[in-house]
Amino acid sequence: MEYYEVSFKYESPVETGIINDILASELGNIGFESFVPEENGLVAYVITKKYDGSLLDECLANFPLPGITFHHTHKLIEERNWNEEWEKNYFQPIRIGKECLIRASFHPEEKGFSYPIVIDPKMAFGTGNHATTYLMLCEMLKLDLKDKEVLDMGCGTAVLAILAAMKDALRIVAIDIDKWAYDNAIENCRLNNTENIEIALGGAEQINRFGTFDFIFANINRNILLEDIRYYVPALKPEGSLYMSGFYKEDIPVIEKECNQHGFFLYSFAEQDNWVAVLVKRSIKSDIL
Repeated sequence: MEYYEVSFKYESPVETGIINDILASELGNIGFESFVPEENGLVAYVITKKYDGSLLDECLANFPLPGITFHHTHKLIEERNWNEEWEKNYFQPIRIGKECLIRASFHPEEKGFSYPIVIDPKMAFGTGNHATTYLMLCEMLKLDLKDKEVLDMGCGTAVLAILAAMKDALRIVAIDIDKWAYDNAIENCRLNNTENIEIALGGAEQINRFGTFDFIFANINRNILLEDIRYYVPALKPEGSLYMSGFYKEDIPVIEKECNQHGFFLYSFAEQDNWVAVLVKRSIKSDIL
């Protein structure tokens, strides 16, 4: 599969990291799916057939932060050694207390963690480096998943599905629309001896093949979540929990409104760097905000 690699540089007094986060979210809404932050900008990847220069220009022209001048170039790339790229440029081990360690196979082993996970990310992102994945991992670590049925929607590297397997979930399904992510998820499950995870290629329309779940974890982006919430409704057991991330705190009201229309209610949320992970259920908690 061929991708365009689009490199963005900025002229702005705003901190680069802040622009990177917002730009990645905006690009995700127009088909971009993978992002690597750099010191002076962002590198983003999009499947060639999804690249639309006019949409990109519109996205930059309507960027929600004022006073930023964007410079970008793009080039066609083919498959490459993504492990090497990540080792050189981005992926560092993630530690969540002494509970969870996420490292690549090229990192040295570390002892003392309850859930040591090995992820070789290739093109599929979702290692815990980004706040949204980190938030979802933290939420999952709080849960008793023993003998539960779990869906990891938009699984990427399958890191959430792997953690669910390590926490003794009875049945785990992981779904992603990207072929590279699908292949990578299979490889990572093998690396962690969690091959009981059922991995499927496709979008939310695939969910109904797999019955219902006690927990659904969907870490994607705002627009896709808004479209897919209707698929989560019949897939969640009556007392089940839906966790969603991939959007900002200010996006909560629009997510909540869509959930309410389908009989789901905001129960709680966690925040990091203005990114959030929300929990919605069919029951109402009165002291949310």
